[in-house]
Amino acid sequence: MIVWAALGLLCLRLALGQSIPEPGPATHSPAAHGDLLFLLDSSASVSYYEFSRVKEFVGQLVQPLPLGPGAVQTSMVHVGSKPTVEFSFDQHRSGAAAQEAIRAAKQLMGDTNTGLALDLAKEQLFTTKAGARPGVRKVLVWVTDGGSSDDAQAPMQALKDLGVTVFIISTGRGNFLDLSAAASQPPEKHLRFVDVDDLQIIIPELRGSILEAMRPQELHATEVTSHSFRLAWPPLLSGDSGYYLLEVAPSADPGAKQSRHLLGNETGWFWDGLEPSTTYKVVLVPESNLQYLAPQTTQVTTLEEEVSPAWILISHSKPHSFHVSWAPTPVGVLRYEVLYGPLPGGEAQLLQVPATKNSTTLENLSPNTTYLVTVAAIYRSGREKALSAKACTQEVASKIGHLYFQSLGSSTVKASWDSAEGDVQGYQVRCQRQVGPPSLLSVSPQTHSVVLTGLAAGTTNHVCVTPIYQSHAGSRRCQTVRMHPVTPAPEYRPT
Repeated sequence: MIVWAALGLLCLRLALGQSIPEPGPATHSPAAHGDLLFLLDSSASVSYYEFSRVKEFVGQLVQPLPLGPGAVQTSMVHVGSKPTVEFSFDQHRSGAAAQEAIRAAKQLMGDTNTGLALDLAKEQLFTTKAGARPGVRKVLVWVTDGGSSDDAQAPMQALKDLGVTVFIISTGRGNFLDLSAAASQPPEKHLRFVDVDDLQIIIPELRGSILEAMRPQELHATEVTSHSFRLAWPPLLSGDSGYYLLEVAPSADPGAKQSRHLLGNETGWFWDGLEPSTTYKVVLVPESNLQYLAPQTTQVTTLEEEVSPAWILISHSKPHSFHVSWAPTPVGVLRYEVLYGPLPGGEAQLLQVPATKNSTTLENLSPNTTYLVTVAAIYRSGREKALSAKACTQEVASKIGHLYFQSLGSSTVKASWDSAEGDVQGYQVRCQRQVGPPSLLSVSPQTHSVVLTGLAAGTTNHVCVTPIYQSHAGSRRCQTVRMHPVTPAPEYRPT
């Protein structure tokens, strides 16, 4: 199993001695005006330590925010078997108060029903009854270990359709494709994979992104991809005061204009089916029954069709090598570059792979070592798209040299063995009886013998001893032990 690492390139650049620019200070613009909801995985899939680290992260993220009725409001929901609201949007008026409430939150345990929590957010939290405000930007920050017991895609899409900007922070082994689809687009701006002990690294950048997403703006585009973008604008009309005419046309071909008529209470629209690397002119015409409102215009350029590998698979792990494969392999890639090095801070190496291949074997590695592997697609334009993963080599394991048996009675034997080499974590002793149930014993690495009972006289039994290492099991040593049959005493006959 591998763990995606969004900070992979940063770690490897440090390993290579490259300079990393210092993150700038977070900008707490008073213009930020929105409702910010935190969705925290509070289920049993998260350890107490992990939950405490996540709470500290969210508290530090919130503390400097400009909270208040005219600026930012925040709320927090637990994900468990049933969603629980920790506090609503209008409950805390300062970052310090919100931080204190987050630190005091208790873990729920139970299942990870994220879909139920998202439904709650849509139906109850992003409402005026829960303190949310109409006409302001809505942002959801979901902190998760990567999994959900129920379907989260459909309710998350429903929130995005309402104009909610979704940031996802994954601290576990979440599926990259599923989380990319759940986050707002593009995923490189809204999705982060971070170890729970490294969460504080992303706080300044994430806080700035949240504030930027909550600043009131004129007609503008978000979630720009190679084939789509989402348009948003401030509320200019109401449902009964008029309607909007929305027009989108390629700047180079105004005759290919497309139009939509939208209700007056709409404040956004998702437009897809567009061409990559194309500049579009967007015009929003508010048609009011009460007053004249000037049209708003903007230009949006879709991205090039350049994608990073969507997933990396680590397989065939051995003490000195493992296999790396990736997908997809889009047209336009000049070559792939595989950068790998031991963590933390080891020397990184670069391997170039032709564009016609999507896998390679990394060799001459150190045993029992965690490596950070980054696969970058190098395009002819000179740009690169990369994805990183962690992988571990196996320990060098040895087989137990000898296995001995000593009879302690008609149905009992003592099994002893030589110690195995390497960092043994323990031994497993399995006894397959000819008569009676099998047994499995686990003993400490200092123990080299066990007593096996219940071996019927005259039976043949199979005993195996396996050394257990931190990442895998070593080679087992097996041997057959035969129990002597019971010899009846000679019959006594008086003479």
